[in-house]
Amino acid sequence: MHTIAVLAQQDTIAFDLATAVETFRHARLPDGRPAYRILVCGEAPEVGAGAFALRLEHGLEALEQADTVIVPGRNDPRPPAGEAVLDALRNAAAEGTRIASICVGAFTLAQAGLLNGLRATTHWAAAETLARMHPQVEVDADVLYVDSGQILTSAGAAAGLDLCLHMIRKDHGTAVAADASRLAVAPLHRSGGQAQFILRNRPTLQTASLEPVLLWIEENAHHRLTLEDLAQAAHMSVRTLNRRFHVETGQSPMVWLNGVRIRHAQEYLETTQHGIERIARQTGFPSPSTFRAAFHKAVGVAPSEYRRTFRGAAAAG
Repeated sequence: MHTIAVLAQQDTIAFDLATAVETFRHARLPDGRPAYRILVCGEAPEVGAGAFALRLEHGLEALEQADTVIVPGRNDPRPPAGEAVLDALRNAAAEGTRIASICVGAFTLAQAGLLNGLRATTHWAAAETLARMHPQVEVDADVLYVDSGQILTSAGAAAGLDLCLHMIRKDHGTAVAADASRLAVAPLHRSGGQAQFILRNRPTLQTASLEPVLLWIEENAHHRLTLEDLAQAAHMSVRTLNRRFHVETGQSPMVWLNGVRIRHAQEYLETTQHGIERIARQTGFPSPSTFRAAFHKAVGVAPSEYRRTFRGAAAAG
C-alpha cells in the first residue's frame, strides 16, 4: 500500500494538513480497499496548529517509510524550519520519495533546497516573498499547482485539494480520483495551469449559484451542447452565465464543459476497450480528430498513449 507521510510542523496550518489527510484517507481502490496508508508525523510529539494543538503518533522516521511526503504550510512560513525537518526532507528526496507542498509549505521545500532550479507555486499573497527569499526558485503565482515529477507544489486553500486529487489520479487512475473528488464535493478536472483565484478587489465567491448547472453539465456533457444550451439549463442569460463562470471557476462555461468531457474520456480509456471514435462520440466531441486534439491539449499526450500508460501502471500495481 502506498504510504503518505503528512509533516506537521510547529504553527502548522490545520486546513492544509486536514486537506491532505482527509483527501487521501477517503480514496478507495476498485475492490474497496484503502488506496493509501496515512502517517501524520513531526519533529515533536505535539505541535501547535493555531487555535489548538495536535498530538502526533509518529516522528520524522515516518518519512523514511513514505512513498509520498506532504508538507502543509505554516501560519508564518518565513522562519527557518527545524534543521532535523530539513535534513529528513533532503534524505527523503535523495531516496526518490515524492514530496509535495500545500500552500506556503513551499517555503519549507525551498529552505531544504528542494526547489532550486524548479518552477514552483504557493499562495498568491506569499509568492513575492518566496521569490525574494529564494531567488533560485522560479515562482509562478498564476497556477493552482506545479508537478515537476518528484517535487510538487500547490497554491493556497482549495488548490491543495486539487493537487491531492491530481496525485491520486496519477497513482490510481481517474475513476479512483473521481470517487475521491465526489466525497470531497470538489471538481476533479481543474488543471494545474488554471489561474488562482486572486481575491483582492473581488467579492466573496458564491459557488452555490452554479451548482445546479455544474451537475447538469456532468450528466449531459455527452450531448452536442452550445453556450445557449448551458445558459438555458442554468436559467440565466448567456452574459450572466459567462460572468458567473469566470468569477466562480476562473473558466468559461465551454472550457468547463470541455474539461468534464476530457475527464469522462479518461475514465473510458482506463476502464474500457472502446475505440477512439466511440469514446469521442460518447463524450460529446464532434469527431475523433477534434477529440484527439482537445485531449492532447488538456492532458499532454494522445489518447492512445494515455491508455497505454495507465494500463502499464495498473499492471505494475
